Amino acid sequence: MRYTFTILTILLLFASCTQSNDESEAQKIVNKAIEVAGGENYEKAIIKFNFRNISYKSSRSNGEFKLERIIIDSLGSETRDILSNSGLKRFKKNSAIKMEDSLIKPISNSVNSVHYFIQIPFGLNDPAVNKTLVGRDIINNHEYYEIKVTFDPGTSGSDHEDDYLYWINEETFTVDYLAYNFEVNEGGVRFRKAVNPRVINGLRFVDYENYSYSDANVDLTRLDSLYTAGELRLVSKIVNEDIEVEINK
Repeated sequence: MRYTFTILTILLLFASCTQSNDESEAQKIVNKAIEVAGGENYEKAIIKFNFRNISYKSSRSNGEFKLERIIIDSLGSETRDILSNSGLKRFKKNSAIKMEDSLIKPISNSVNSVHYFIQIPFGLNDPAVNKTLVGRDIINNHEYYEIKVTFDPGTSGSDHEDDYLYWINEETFTVDYLAYNFEVNEGGVRFRKAVNPRVINGLRFVDYENYSYSDANVDLTRLDSLYTAGELRLVSKIVNEDIEVEINK
């Protein structure tokens, strides 16, 4: 019995060390990807852009952040949602209005999601993000690190149940593909290909081709192979327009 216990202890320690090494390696890869995409400029940037006829603005300074969404309806009335360190606030005609509790999480998630995707890979170093190197693969003759990302429960502005996978180019350290599953709206899975890369005032931005797959329970690590085999369905294009970047001194 003592011999069996010793072997089991060694195996558990080995598994723990392997996971720790994978997490450490994932952190190094993500750090390099963030550096390539803009690095410290993210921490002091004001970013404005339009997405699907809605205006967005983000600003960061000394650990403080503010993520805005500005919607103008057909009558010209403006609704401004602001997600910050202190939570979500909604303004109409520059006056704060009280929101129903049931709307706070979905609106926060919606605002955060758009800003999160346009600033990839910067958000991968948020404190609530857990990163692991789960493999390496080849897509269209390019070699990639596969980084799995999960979120801590209770994270503001995200669904912690969702899993993400990022394919980071081993040579350029750019995030060329990503995939995720989601629970809302009956659940599903998405695979995104980065297109139209451009650098604006020191920050790198991309648009995406957005694909789906019929099996929502598919392992995310299979989606790159399904993509190259032509088995994914293009459902939309994610296009960010009129991007402006100001870097605070």
